Amino acid sequence: MEAAEAAEPANEAQDAGSPRPDAPEGRTQLRVGRLVKAHGLKGGIKLELYTDDPDGRFAPGATFTLQVPDSSPWHGKTLTVREFRWMNSHAVAFFDGIEDRSAAEELIRAILWVDQDEQAAPAEDDAWYDHQLVGLDVVRDGTVVGRVARVDHFPAQDLLIVKVAAEREVLVPFVKAIVPEVDIAAGRLTVTPPAGLFEDVPGDDDERPASDES
Repeated sequence: MEAAEAAEPANEAQDAGSPRPDAPEGRTQLRVGRLVKAHGLKGGIKLELYTDDPDGRFAPGATFTLQVPDSSPWHGKTLTVREFRWMNSHAVAFFDGIEDRSAAEELIRAILWVDQDEQAAPAEDDAWYDHQLVGLDVVRDGTVVGRVARVDHFPAQDLLIVKVAAEREVLVPFVKAIVPEVDIAAGRLTVTPPAGLFEDVPGDDDERPASDES
């Protein structure tokens, strides 16, 4: 998903999703898309994208590992892009061996994975893969206040979903003004949030009756 321009400098998360937990030993795989709906009669399939560079990821010849049920005829196979198009703002791909609508419908809900090049870094400064951000400690004024649970992508900006308590999450805009430092090696990122972002919502403690005065 492309990072939209914002009024203030934005950090950027790339290739959404965590690494595949059942990837073959020695390989790290990233989720880049899901097949959601057959399109037309010639094997086209609409995509749900989990990447900031769909035109690059789905260039003709790109090959993906498939996550499908064990009962699927595509289990254990790969899928290679023949053509990638944008149709009414929807991403649509055509794949080798998928020639008609019936064949396309066999692949609906399949998840597409690619091997991560461990030597490659995101192409831009201040850009990280989602899986690099998830799990980082969130530090405010020198104190750990939470941990990154996931990254959500929206047209205006990316949001870090920070777990701060057992049942509470805080949505932190992933922009320089609020997240000035990301230190992957140290396992943490620094936040300088506006007042109120991490403070507890008023609750029962605020409604306690005042103590009796003698």
